[in-house]
Parts: sequence; C-alpha cells; structure tokens
Amino acid sequence: MKKLINDPDDVVDEMLDGMTAAHPDRLRRLPDTQVLVREDAPLDGKVGIVTGGGSGHEPTHAGYVGDGMLDGAAAGGVFSSPTADEFEELIAACDGDAGVLCVIKNYEGDVMNFETAIELAEMEGATVESVVVDDDVAVEDSLYTSGRRGVCGTILVHKAAGAKAAAGADLPEVKRVAEKTVDNVATMGMALTSCVTPEKGEPTFDLGDDEIELGIGIHGEPGTERTDVMSADEVTEELTEAVLEDLELEPGREVVTIVNGMGGTPQMELFVVNRRLRELLGERDLSVHDAWVGDYMTSLDMAGVSITVCAVDDELKELFDATTDTPALTVS
Repeated sequence: MKKLINDPDDVVDEMLDGMTAAHPDRLRRLPDTQVLVREDAPLDGKVGIVTGGGSGHEPTHAGYVGDGMLDGAAAGGVFSSPTADEFEELIAACDGDAGVLCVIKNYEGDVMNFETAIELAEMEGATVESVVVDDDVAVEDSLYTSGRRGVCGTILVHKAAGAKAAAGADLPEVKRVAEKTVDNVATMGMALTSCVTPEKGEPTFDLGDDEIELGIGIHGEPGTERTDVMSADEVTEELTEAVLEDLELEPGREVVTIVNGMGGTPQMELFVVNRRLRELLGERDLSVHDAWVGDYMTSLDMAGVSITVCAVDDELKELFDATTDTPALTVS
C-alpha cells in the first residue's frame, strides 16, 4: 500500500515536528519527548487539561491543544500508548499550580501508564485528578480494554473540561463537568475498509468488498457484526439505535451530535449520514443543539463513520459553545 511516509519508525516523530512547524505560535514540543503542549504552558492559576494515546487518530490528540481545550497531549507510537515517563513530563509541563486533570480513553495501556504517571507526579507534590472515557456502546470488553472503549465522545470531554478550566474553575469543578459529559455521551462506529498501519503496510484485517463491520473500534478491533454492505441510511439507523438505546433519553431532550469520519471517508458521505441522523432524532422528539460533522478521531485511513450523541443541559451547552482556538477545532 502506498503511503506518504519515509521510515515507518520515524513517522510519529516527523508528524509532531510537522505539527509544531504548522502552528509555532500555538504548540511547543518538550525536548526529547513525543509531548506537545501549549506554547504558553503552564498557565499560572489555571487547571491543566491533558490527554494522550496512540498516534494514528489525528487530529486526536494534539490537534485539540489550545485555548479552551487541552493544555498538552502525549503521542505514543501508532496505536500504542505513550510511556508513563512521557505522561509524567506532560503533567509537569501543564501544571500551573491549580492542579491537572488527565482525560484518559479506556484502553489498558493508556490507563496503566497514566495511573503510574499520576502516582509519580503526586510524589513530586502535584495535585492530579483523572477521568476515564468509555463511550463506545458496541462491546463491553475488547482486545485492548476491560469495559467499554473510549472513542470520539472523548472530544466532548476535552471541550467541556477545557472550557470550564478556561473560565477559572477549580480542579473539582473541572473534573465534575468532565464526568458529567462522560455520563451523558455514547458512540458507535463502523468500517467499510480496514486501515493500513505504516509498519505493516497492508490492511490490518480482511474485509471483503461486499462486507462491512459494525461496532468496530478505532484500532480496527472486531465489532459486533460483520454483514453485507448496507445503504447509508441503514448504517445510520443501526448506529443511532444502539447509541440511543444506551442513553435512554426522554422525548424533549436536547443533544449535541458528532458524525465522525474514520480517516478515509469523504465529507459528502458524512453529510449524508448526518441528514438521516437528524431525521431519526426528530422522530424521537430529540432536538439538536449543535451538530459536528468531520474527522475528529480517526483510524488512519479507514473508511467508515462513528455517531456520537451527548445529552445536554444549559451547563453543557454553554461549555460546548464556549470560545475555543486549537489547530483542529475553533469555536468563536
């Protein structure tokens, strides 16, 4: 498979250098690490919001570093967790003496290495809290997790926590709104094709031309069902039904939605999905406060889509609407 890379072993390092070259006024790379932080980090008196995980999901994670969202992010190898040492350096670089909140996607490597880093940071006198995002409704346990996977709903956790921290809230309040978002968000995805990792250079799993995979994870983990190709409307109905069944929303509720491309899906197709999603929500008397459509958490070049629904109240609406300025997301 053809890819725009040099040596596969250098792809993450070169990607991070390219990101800082594109955004020198926003991003700074910690020396001898795969950690990117705000150019002005740490911000004195502001709660730091940090995250991290395997590369290959861009613009997640460092694409959301900036005003109103993250203060920093650590990048592991492709689909591999950063080390505990990298997470520890990330926490220290974003600690402005108001504490740090770590937003962790529920994958065993991320959880284990972040927990170790938090213990080390606390031994140095830091005040650190964490939340674990487990919004994927497809499977209860998977190849990489104990419990549900953390996927695209994580972006809304970054947004809510980042907005609350930017408004001057203390660490317990920032953690509270992060957990509130986790409790109200659900996601399910599907794949039309496999992704191709730089190291392997070929599809990570076999999916026939007449097959799709429902409930797949962002690393290509098996989903809930492999089935014949469906229309866009049929796929949207399958994913939306699973997400809404999990959330158990009463008629009249407001939601924020994300139709997220997995890296190789044209915008045209994402908007077709969003059209049917809006119809389905209307049929259930659910009103859409805001609809995001685009690539927010990808799986390299996989063709596919995930649907995220988050129930919102006045507090969450205000946080999601708050000003944000990052390389991957701007809200004004």
